Amino acid sequence: MAVKDIMDALRSETLQDLGLSENLAQLVKDIKLIGTELDVLLYLPKAGLEDVLRAKVEKAVAGLPDVDRVKVRFAQGSPQQSKPQQGPQIPVGQPAFAKRKVPGVRHLIAVGSGKGGVGKSTVSANLALALSKLGYKVGLLDADIYGPSIPTLLGLKGERATVNERNKIVPVEKFGIKVLSIGFMLPSEDTPVIWRGPMLMKALTQFLFDVEWGELDYLILDLPPGTGDVQLTLAQNVDISGAIVVTTPQDVALADVKKATSMFKEVQIPVLGVIENMAYFVCPETGNRYYIFGKGKTAEFASAYGLKILGSIPIDPVVAEKSDEGEPVVVSAPESEVSKAFIGIAKLVAQELS
Repeated sequence: MAVKDIMDALRSETLQDLGLSENLAQLVKDIKLIGTELDVLLYLPKAGLEDVLRAKVEKAVAGLPDVDRVKVRFAQGSPQQSKPQQGPQIPVGQPAFAKRKVPGVRHLIAVGSGKGGVGKSTVSANLALALSKLGYKVGLLDADIYGPSIPTLLGLKGERATVNERNKIVPVEKFGIKVLSIGFMLPSEDTPVIWRGPMLMKALTQFLFDVEWGELDYLILDLPPGTGDVQLTLAQNVDISGAIVVTTPQDVALADVKKATSMFKEVQIPVLGVIENMAYFVCPETGNRYYIFGKGKTAEFASAYGLKILGSIPIDPVVAEKSDEGEPVVVSAPESEVSKAFIGIAKLVAQELS
């Protein structure tokens, strides 16, 4: 849930019945969503209107997801009195900075989950390869500095990135796509990266803007788990065409995916859709589908947040086996149900961004 959505709801509630020309949004001094509790601080235009305004706020946000409780407080003064001291006004929910576009890249797609262990990197790698199979020029950036797994997934362990005469990092090429990961710069795969936030962000900025990516149709950005500084800083400072959220069908995964979705909306990045990973298992003997982690919850989440389900990826032991061997399923088993699902997702993503 983005603040902009809440403000839009408040804006629809007029105050003409109280003899005021403003709407509720124009009375807001401060607004916060903490968990599922909405805290609204309103200017009080007239004494005695507290209960009426509180009821109007509750009515306006009643239909919004992720808002279970509403706390309304009041401040003295008026919106007009505070404007001269505030300087240039920035619309709520809009970034107050210019986002940088990666040179040569038509579309930058962020793949996030808000939670680890849902197969986000596997999805990122196979989506990049599926787009490449459709004829697009594709790059893949492993932005998970603390836990890079793309070198393993693509059979690139031990590879080293180089620098050209222009002092630009040259990505490694594999399976027809350009790849960059912090793993290409570590002495060994078990070397830990012990960096604080500023060092981390400097490295990621270099991986985006100091790299010889060339001309790409799509650059897939494999984000680390969570919704911390890395995700927010990248989202706020880099021109990202759209985001894809990856989840598994369990409630524990969907709870964190909701946070990731809200984060993307908050920083004005369109969410292209959701990919349901490990959605079901197909018995090789009978062909029957078994929904091991449950069924229908991802569809409920997507509907509540107004998202499109880009595709459902079945559980297949071959995916894990081939990933460990550095041969993603889109390459190693192109006729498999999993591979066909990734190709279908790639077509939808390309269609969304066309």
